[in-house]
Amino acid sequence: MKSQYQDLQIQSHHVNVVIEDGYATTSIEQEFFNPNETELEALYAFPVPQKAVVGEFIYWINGQPVIAEAVAKDKARVIYNEQKDQGNATALTEKNSYKTFEMRVFPVQPQQRVKVKLVYVQDALLDHGVGRYVYPMEEGGVDEQAESFWTRNDRVEETFSFNVTVKSAYPVDGLRLPAHPQARISQSQQGEQTIWHSEMTNQQFQQQQTTETNDTQTVSRPFRLDQDIVVYWRLKDGLPGRLDMIAYRDPQRSPRGTVKLTFTPGDDLEAITQGRDWTFVLDKSGSMTGDYSTLVDGVERGLSKLPTNDRFRIIMFDDSAHLATKGFLPVTAENIQTAFASVNRYQPDGGTNLYEGIELAVSNLDADRPSGIVLVTDGVANVGTTAKREFLKLMQQYDVRLYTFIMGNSANTPLLEPMTKVSNGFAISVSTADDMLGHLMNVSSKLTHQAYRDVQLEIDGVKIKDLTPKQINSLYRGEQLTVFGHYFQPGKTSITLSATVNGQEREYKTEINLPESTLMNPEIERLWAFSAIRDLEEQMNYLEQKDSDKEQAIESLAVEYGLLTDYTSLLVVEDAVFEQLGIKRQNKQRVEKEQQARQQRENSTAASTRVDHTQPMFHQSAPSYSRGSGGGSLNGFALFALFILTIWRIRQPQN
Repeated sequence: MKSQYQDLQIQSHHVNVVIEDGYATTSIEQEFFNPNETELEALYAFPVPQKAVVGEFIYWINGQPVIAEAVAKDKARVIYNEQKDQGNATALTEKNSYKTFEMRVFPVQPQQRVKVKLVYVQDALLDHGVGRYVYPMEEGGVDEQAESFWTRNDRVEETFSFNVTVKSAYPVDGLRLPAHPQARISQSQQGEQTIWHSEMTNQQFQQQQTTETNDTQTVSRPFRLDQDIVVYWRLKDGLPGRLDMIAYRDPQRSPRGTVKLTFTPGDDLEAITQGRDWTFVLDKSGSMTGDYSTLVDGVERGLSKLPTNDRFRIIMFDDSAHLATKGFLPVTAENIQTAFASVNRYQPDGGTNLYEGIELAVSNLDADRPSGIVLVTDGVANVGTTAKREFLKLMQQYDVRLYTFIMGNSANTPLLEPMTKVSNGFAISVSTADDMLGHLMNVSSKLTHQAYRDVQLEIDGVKIKDLTPKQINSLYRGEQLTVFGHYFQPGKTSITLSATVNGQEREYKTEINLPESTLMNPEIERLWAFSAIRDLEEQMNYLEQKDSDKEQAIESLAVEYGLLTDYTSLLVVEDAVFEQLGIKRQNKQRVEKEQQARQQRENSTAASTRVDHTQPMFHQSAPSYSRGSGGGSLNGFALFALFILTIWRIRQPQN
């Protein structure tokens, strides 16, 4: 059935990102246009950014910006529909599980435009001194009408721009957008500090977005919101291991302050020399259809690069799991050739029986050798056992680390991340716009070095309460650790970070001073609330059982801190309607406070956030790739490069 309406159009899409003080603030402004003679509802869906804290949503009504309030999800939808039925201006942003954010706007009048703005913050942590930011756009779009046979429209008809600014008290010596070489990268001075900028507009895509119609004329195509933008920045080499802190406390409004502690351990984890057993679990379901022979060729060539004292086996899975090798094989040319004679018989097809693939991977492990499972999947478990608690129980039964490459914006991260976490492994989300060599180097360094296990944090002195995340578990080489908490009075406090490394206890200590008043980073209040909500969700998700007390706690936190969650939505109605409905404008006050702070930070240099100068917590430089400490060496792990690069190529749009 063909729709009677023309697609709603995205006239403009402007993104501004500021990365500063260990977190990134993303502001998106977008205009819709209705080319029809009937008023319509716009529905814009886009992938959920990783660990994004969404709190600011603005809809322009009669030319005036109206800031959304966080409202219980079911209640917000009822209000939105009532306002829509009455013909009143209204807007709603909801979270659709782990998959998308969905923004509804009504009405879009005939031949008229509407304007919306969304702002979210997220941690911008470093790995080996390199930061990574992803603006996800794949699998998003705008729809004609929510309740009709609508079609996605991801085109920007007029103007698109993406600007990113990196401000750091630590010197930054490089900025890259690997999938967007046409981006303009520049530097500017703010006092003694160098600020990095990157700019992209639809005009810079002209060569890619035009088609020759004859010898003298070219026709411009609209810019498409169909490829992620990934930004990397690198700190200067040789920076020390350290503890950084930012805080927010306004004693005139509340005695409660919020603090964010970021630990960057020094390079004191030794390399692993013992031979290991590796099980590669490869998703060959229908979603992996592409140049499958290239995948097989890449894994085969990569296996030959493994250390000779390592062993390997390969498992393929779709509707069921298949062991493609006869047990663990030493890395020899003959064994690799034999294994791939079997692997080459498979072709991508069918569903995704992830559980059977993992179950086969944890079977017949050698207790005398360290074991690791490398899982690569872009699908969602949809065949056989799919309950999360069964995956978690399975991983807890075995002493094996799971390392997961999560492919694409639609992957089931609520399943993949927890099962990786309970094994004390790590998960990496991979975008098609990523620098795959960078992912490889991070993984290589982690897998070839010891890790901090059973990480604990102790506070002595002025108390820091409500610490989150509540459970830290493991920390790998090159990673940072961020912890949030509350304090109610200023003063000195001692911090002790303890961990077990190769069975030996280690402690790292320092003393910090919690400030009386500090107003520059109000966003960390939302970051604390988001982390606390994730703790509650993890407790519920572990057994996949509802808990009304925890659900109510999440809803209360989200309403207080103005957050978009699975239990709350961001609702815009006219100011008079907010008052009639008795909805307090507390998020409006929070947004205005954050906007003011962002303006102040824009006009000032990035202040140093290190707080352990006097008593350094770590005594080695932080790990990096160019200090000759082993992190930059690919060693035997060229496999990961070939494998992930191959998967990446397969996931590219086919001509």
